Amino acid sequence: MNQADVTKLVSKLRFPVHPERRRLRNPKGPEGRIDKLRKTVTGLIKYERIELNHNRADEARQYAERLISEAIRHGDCHKPTMDIADYWLLEKELVHKLFKVLVPRYEEFGTCYTNLLKAPRPEYTRNIEKVVLELKGNPYPALRNKQSNNKLLIQNVLLDAAKYDYRQSKYAEMADKIGKGEATIDKEKENAAESPAQS
Repeated sequence: MNQADVTKLVSKLRFPVHPERRRLRNPKGPEGRIDKLRKTVTGLIKYERIELNHNRADEARQYAERLISEAIRHGDCHKPTMDIADYWLLEKELVHKLFKVLVPRYEEFGTCYTNLLKAPRPEYTRNIEKVVLELKGNPYPALRNKQSNNKLLIQNVLLDAAKYDYRQSKYAEMADKIGKGEATIDKEKENAAESPAQS
């Protein structure tokens, strides 16, 4: 029996997928869960960076990645891909953005198309892990600092100025000690020269 290769039928996701089911409770049941995921995918394509709970972001990331990979693979002339885009994107002008903006951006990508980063947690809140889900190549400033020792960061400029001032004060102290040391050596030589003459 000849079975088709699954990788030829469905594009492979380029990030590790957690095998356990995510807990996304909704009072409307499974339909409400899917509606929430559709809103999340729509928001991600529209704004390109969103902050939300970890479980929903991790689940929606898979659908967004699959949507982008199918759009890259088949293009806008493929009816099933257009149906998928029409289903997942609630705002229909975003279908145009998907095919005309995101597909050219990600055509040459060898990695996944999204980033999932932990958001800072406020000190006095409920214990809900917040994350930032973003599309790579978005127009916003990077959340990760690629150069941790960037000289132009304000804290590094201030630290460099403080180090310079500290070194200058130490050099001045050393110069004073050297000057006083030479003066004491000269006095000791004079005292030594006078003491044999006196005896």
